[in-house]
Amino acid sequence: QVQVVESGGGLVQAGGSLRLSCAASGIIFSINVMGWYRQAPGKQRELVAIITRGGIENYADSVKGRFTISRENAKNTVYLQMNSLKPEDTAVYYCKAVESGTMSEYWGHGTQVTVSS
Repeated sequence: QVQVVESGGGLVQAGGSLRLSCAASGIIFSINVMGWYRQAPGKQRELVAIITRGGIENYADSVKGRFTISRENAKNTVYLQMNSLKPEDTAVYYCKAVESGTMSEYWGHGTQVTVSS
């Protein structure tokens, strides 16, 4: 059974930092892409950052220069270091893992990030 579990969310003041972690387990094949998405109240889920198995990164314009995505392939784990947080970063952050070969997508249940002004 595939599980994708996020951790590291919380409440932080504007200008502060948080580090999110996500671990995927139970996936038979290797994981191609891992990424972070977020959904604020009343808004659609949006891409935050993704990273390929080979380490190619892509970021939403709104987080470039503030957030950094990284991964440990051997542990099927991805991280999101979030610095200089703003109130508009408040959202539920979701992790997604895409399995190589089948291209199946697996989502975590999300972790809440709240940035106070």
